[in-house]
Amino acid sequence: MGQALYRKYRPRSVEEVVGQDHITTTLKNTLKSGNIGHAYLFTGPRGTGKTSVARILAHAVNGLSYDDEATHLDVIEIDAASNRRIDEIRELRERVHVAPSSAKYKVYIIDEVHMLTKEAFNALLKTLEEPPAHAIFILATTEAHKLPETIISRTQRFIFKPVETEKVVTHLKSIAKSEKISIDDEALQMIASHGGGSFRDSIGLLDQVRGVGSHVTSEDIQRLLGIPPLSVTKDITATLGTGDKKRLVQKLGQLKAQGLLATQVAKQLSQYLRTCIIEDRYIIEHSVDTELLKQLLEVPTSHDPDSLLEIILLSVAAPTNTQATQLPAQHNSTEAKIDAKPNKSNPKDTVTIHPVKSQAKSSIILDEDLWHKALQKLKLKYNTLYGIARIAGPRFSDNELTLVVSFPFHQKRLDEVRNKQIVSDIVGELAGTAVVVKCELDPKYKPTNFYNPRPQVASEKTNDDTFDSISNIFGGGEVLE
Repeated sequence: MGQALYRKYRPRSVEEVVGQDHITTTLKNTLKSGNIGHAYLFTGPRGTGKTSVARILAHAVNGLSYDDEATHLDVIEIDAASNRRIDEIRELRERVHVAPSSAKYKVYIIDEVHMLTKEAFNALLKTLEEPPAHAIFILATTEAHKLPETIISRTQRFIFKPVETEKVVTHLKSIAKSEKISIDDEALQMIASHGGGSFRDSIGLLDQVRGVGSHVTSEDIQRLLGIPPLSVTKDITATLGTGDKKRLVQKLGQLKAQGLLATQVAKQLSQYLRTCIIEDRYIIEHSVDTELLKQLLEVPTSHDPDSLLEIILLSVAAPTNTQATQLPAQHNSTEAKIDAKPNKSNPKDTVTIHPVKSQAKSSIILDEDLWHKALQKLKLKYNTLYGIARIAGPRFSDNELTLVVSFPFHQKRLDEVRNKQIVSDIVGELAGTAVVVKCELDPKYKPTNFYNPRPQVASEKTNDDTFDSISNIFGGGEVLE
């Protein structure tokens, strides 16, 4: 059976460790001066060399050459995930006082130390405080935040960082040359990027792809990892911009049928979207794109990534603007401005129809009657959102609807991408064209029940200020008799 590449090319001396110069320089100076500490803590992401450096250091302090295949009686490795109870640590405390068999120091490497129980940490603490002169502890973990501060404070901590992509690519290239693996530079770049700064993950993937064929290309890596090509990513983002939801669903279905993972699709979309935002190129608009970027991060942790990805993309897809705007004939020919009847409760709520140059740039009429109908449709499917929208003050201007509220809570809810999209879709459907929805906060605006489908009964009490205040603040519904 062949040896895995990540084990075959594991560093065997401090000089061979790549990408952790801030640590190796300190350790080399420590070994040269002979000022050896009694406890070390190695923290950082997986696959960055914590265990390898721990083994190298354990052998180096004893003047021994490190061989991955060989073991030494005075270098003891303990897997805290399997030996996490207080009994195992008590046994360690008893054995630590036994002198080394042949080496100068007895070195204990405790891997994944964060897995120890609270009682086990308490038992280990005393040993770390006053260890025998011949004992050295090297603790390694990927989750340092789970360690008690009392443990951390009694160690010399070294933080391993993710290895830079270019350094990983260079290292992979040297391994590929030694193993006679023919592979494109672009493929190596893709492997290093997927490894996320982990040497072990990157080398493990290189080991896996060398069986693909005589020559490995970036397309082979994409198929192996389920990563969509950049052209597909651009196609999806373009579809988001046009708002063609039917095509969006079809495209996602095709990707799933091709075996492309939703987690990888979300990752690629995130990377492309991030690039667009940095370059001030937006798929829809800045606030929507940044919200989408945040939501895509949740896809890998979902129990149903495919469904979540589809829901996220559909919720932010721009409304389709393919419907022809239908206006009365007099609106198409007039060159004057037409003012709609002002709202009696708010004289500023007026509608202006600008001069029309052509059919393609026709304006639409938004008015209170249309908003009444929109609220009715909203109440049927989205009762919670309706409770807030009905007390907002609508302002109409061409194809733009601004909802004015007096409480930050209402503004936050109405400003959510999903809620704005729902209102935009409903109003746009009634208006026959795309409608932009905005929300403004005006503390001086007095919330009113703009639309109440419940008929007014003469005997009803309408002067209950307390009830009105609570209803307006929280968007409450109707009172059931």
